[in-house]
Amino acid sequence: MRAPEFWMRDGPAGRFLEPVGLLYGWATARRLRRGTPLRLPVPVICVGNLVAGGAGKTPVVADLAHRLRREHGLDAAVLSRGHGGTARGPLRVDPARHDAATVGDEPLMLAREGLPVWIARDRAEGGRAAVAHGAKVIVMDDGFQNPALEKDVSLVVVDGGRGFGNGRLIPAGPLREPVPIGLSRADAVVLMGRDTAGVGRVVPSHLPILGARIIPGPRVEALVGQRVVAFAGIGDPGKFFAMLRNAGCDVVATHPFADHHPYQPTDIQPILDEAFGLGAVPLTTAKDAARLPDDQRQQVDVADVTLVWEDVAALEDQIGWALRRGCTTP
Repeated sequence: MRAPEFWMRDGPAGRFLEPVGLLYGWATARRLRRGTPLRLPVPVICVGNLVAGGAGKTPVVADLAHRLRREHGLDAAVLSRGHGGTARGPLRVDPARHDAATVGDEPLMLAREGLPVWIARDRAEGGRAAVAHGAKVIVMDDGFQNPALEKDVSLVVVDGGRGFGNGRLIPAGPLREPVPIGLSRADAVVLMGRDTAGVGRVVPSHLPILGARIIPGPRVEALVGQRVVAFAGIGDPGKFFAMLRNAGCDVVATHPFADHHPYQPTDIQPILDEAFGLGAVPLTTAKDAARLPDDQRQQVDVADVTLVWEDVAALEDQIGWALRRGCTTP
């Protein structure tokens, strides 16, 4: 689904739905309170958020997993619920055998980057399976509100432009739980992009804020000055379109879809025809490309992005804390 506009501002719709939101928050708190987390024999780093929709979790997950493998020499595995896929797991994602309809678009995208990715509806079972197959660190993609595993470090990702929306709980707003309660369990906040929503004023002073931003990669840079027809089914397609324009692409048409939209050939062919007619390049995100039909995926360019940290040392402090808590060595 696409996040409703009223989630970003106070208004009658949010106030009307607030009692339902309070029930949602009560259910989340009850689940967390009643859960008995499993302690794995390896460190667990959770990358989550407090809102529904795109905050930038997956680029952070990818960066952490690659960093742990490259800089620390550890066999880091990603653990995901596999949202949007039918498989319950535990299952290691194999890009040669699995598709997004089976394992979810984000796990498939990460696996195509060469990362070991496990999906499991039961996070404890998934964690056990990953460890049994040699994982020395688990990076959880989402799961901040899931009590199945004990976390050594929890990073809450917040979009600097959207913040916490209207401050109300689903369905009255975007929040999965009240901000003070959620941040009380966090070890740090990852602030994505410029803080135009006043996130820094809400985060407690003792909680580290790790600034990060997403910049275009080489494939986007190669399209600077070229005509582009862009489409995306992510949490905030507008952010993707704005990135392309800011990078210097001539974006002549845009097509937003709902997050995790299951693309059909009839969705994509009109876009391909439009791009051909305009003399433009059809362009989408790596997450969207994971959901495209195989033959059409070959006809679409995929934008690449890079995550840049403002203070790598502060990030490494969090990683080091997780590794010490988990008592692991390379």
